[in-house]
Formats: sequence, structure tokens, C-alpha cells
Amino acid sequence: MILDTRHNFLALPFSSLVILVALVLGTGWAATTGAQTAHASAQGSPGQQTVYSEYRGVRIGMNVQEVRNKLGEPSQKVDDLDLYSFSDKETAQIAYDASHKVQVVSVDYVGGVGAPDYRLVVGPDVEVKADGTIYKQVFYKSLGLWVYYNRSAGTVPLITITIQKKM
Repeated sequence: MILDTRHNFLALPFSSLVILVALVLGTGWAATTGAQTAHASAQGSPGQQTVYSEYRGVRIGMNVQEVRNKLGEPSQKVDDLDLYSFSDKETAQIAYDASHKVQVVSVDYVGGVGAPDYRLVVGPDVEVKADGTIYKQVFYKSLGLWVYYNRSAGTVPLITITIQKKM
């Protein structure tokens, strides 16, 4: 089923939002892309030396106002979550902790349009399944971050990249 996000902002990220909320409450998530900063990794394989630690200038630990200065006003907001729709192919969810600091950044790319290559996000050692599905998570101890990369199967895959502060 292909969702039309032009008329309903929540239609596309709904499944991602459900996963995001479940993981934030359980183990958590986080994401990055675009103009992101790479940092040296303290954990992971020797070939895996960088981690994306920001998305459009937004980093874990920033406060709500800093995020909104970088990204503008969100399409939808609640006390602990801002939702952004940058195009019909790219949406982002920024989740905040109780002190209103960024805890999770999760970005969805419909059809993979605009998404960075998985090797730049979680390294080259990833199993790509026959249907195109990819999932990998990496913990960067020195940064206290989990980074997740998920690509769904199908002719119009959904790529979700998430960066989350370790809980």
C-alpha cells in the first residue's frame, strides 16, 4: 500500500512514529543524513571509523529552540516530539527528553531519495537480503550513541536512519 503524504503528514511517518515511540520507551532510536558531521568511533570494526552524528545541523543534546532555529517550525509538535516534512520523500521526527533536549533523531526517506548510503551510516559489513531489506544497528561508546539503518523491501522502499542517545 502506498500512502499519499501530500494531504496527511502523519500518513507516511505513522509506522515509523509507532516504532520510534516503542523504541524510545524501550531501547530507543536515532538518525542522521544530509549535512552531517562524522566523528571517530571508539567501538565497532576497524573499518568502521565514522558515525553520522547530526541531521541538518541537529545533534543529540540540543534544546528545542536550537532545533527549531536549525529546522524551522515543525509541521506538528507536542511537548516531547517535533515532526518535520521537508518534501514528500523526506520526513524527520525529533524526540526530546524530560529536560527538552534531543534524545532521538529519526529520518525517513521514501524510495531512498536523498538517503545516504548505508556504508556511510553503519559501515560496510551489512547483510543485504535478497528482497533488498537492510537492518543494522551500531553502538558508538565514545559518543554514547546508537545508530540504526533500516531499509524496507518493495519497489518503493522506506529507509529510516536513526540516531539515539544511549539510555
